[in-house]
Amino acid sequence: MTKRALITGITGQDGSYLAELLLAQGYTVAGMVRRSSTVNYERVGHLMDDVEFVPGDLLDQMSLLGTLEAFQPDEVYNLAAQSFVQTSFTQPVLTGETTALGVTRLLDAIRMVNPGIRYYQASSSEMFGQVHEVPQTETTPFHPRSPYGVAKVYGHWITINYRESYDLYACSGILFNHESPRRGLEFVTRKITNAVAQIALGQADSLALGNLDAQRDWGFAGDYVEAMWLMLQQDTPEDFVICTGETHSVREFLEVAFGHVNLSYEDYVTIDERFFRPAEVDLLVGDAALAKEKLGWAPKTDFTTLVTDMVDADLALLKG
Repeated sequence: MTKRALITGITGQDGSYLAELLLAQGYTVAGMVRRSSTVNYERVGHLMDDVEFVPGDLLDQMSLLGTLEAFQPDEVYNLAAQSFVQTSFTQPVLTGETTALGVTRLLDAIRMVNPGIRYYQASSSEMFGQVHEVPQTETTPFHPRSPYGVAKVYGHWITINYRESYDLYACSGILFNHESPRRGLEFVTRKITNAVAQIALGQADSLALGNLDAQRDWGFAGDYVEAMWLMLQQDTPEDFVICTGETHSVREFLEVAFGHVNLSYEDYVTIDERFFRPAEVDLLVGDAALAKEKLGWAPKTDFTTLVTDMVDADLALLKG
């Protein structure tokens, strides 16, 4: 019996890698996309013949019911969100509607259509925010520092609530920052690697950034989607922190990226106050011991490989 998986946010970085993984596992895969004039299929262009695209919107309960009834999935991976932290400060209500209440709409649709569906919620290390302990684990208290982080905390707790209230197989992966050549250009990592490629090719001469001392636990998105899948294959639903356990500053990311093309970041990077957040998250670093023990999961891609692969991909893209 072929398993059927529905992915919301399939056109994003994680959605595209997850779709590849599930197809390789023999799944029938559907991707939920909003009806809009500007759906970007760039990341899943190579999967167009293998994935079924179904209309649906986290802001519209009826569309979610219709999508679930039409496709009849065994597993649902909710990766759709307003996922950019900076934007959440300028669009806090939209962020809440999508990233928080959207989770409730989807869980409620699952409860009504088929409570046997297994559900994965994309939680975020941004929920820890102003961290209460280092490293962060599944039991670390949340203290979000952005409307995005706040919305993700709601999504996380409503998933637990539906699991406990309705006995749904619903779980969350608390994923720390994960990057790839498919990362959006608005994210600092891809902004850096794209700028490095432009500068190396003589297409740009500077890069403006905010806080270079912010520290993150950066992994490879392709590794992290495997953990999502493994979470839905367990006997009982449980939440897991997914991370590398290593911390690196934006400055270190710059050193590796510019160093890869034999340049020094100090010659090109300027600091722009516009890129500082109203409330900053200074240090995120996780402990994935539980995921290693129960899922048998560990990251495969080291920091330097991740950064240099992203630079190489952007060089290839710009040479095009």
